[in-house]
Amino acid sequence: QVQLVESGGGLVQAGGSLRLSCAASGLTFSSYAMGWFRQAPGKEREFVAAITWSGAHTYYADSVKGRFTISRDDAKNTVYLQMNTLKPEDTAVYYCAAKHYSGNYLKPDEYDYWGQGTQVTVSS
Repeated sequence: QVQLVESGGGLVQAGGSLRLSCAASGLTFSSYAMGWFRQAPGKEREFVAAITWSGAHTYYADSVKGRFTISRDDAKNTVYLQMNTLKPEDTAVYYCAAKHYSGNYLKPDEYDYWGQGTQVTVSS
């Protein structure tokens, strides 16, 4: 049974930082690309960042480029999202997802497994 468990969310002031973690189990982690998405109230789920199975390539939404960094540790079956210079508009539930095959990393429908999400709230 595949499980993705996010952690590290919370309440932070604008300009602050958080690091999200997503621990995976029940899958061959090193064979999966990993992504982070977010969903704010009343909005659709949107792409934030992705990293290929090898870790050689990363992708970011324009809104977070230069502020967020995605990374992975295959020894720990964990993917991270370091979020710096947070803004109130970054407030959302953040989800990690796993994708077995290459393709469009930006589309939620391309991912095979999802975590339950972790809330990030940025106060102004």
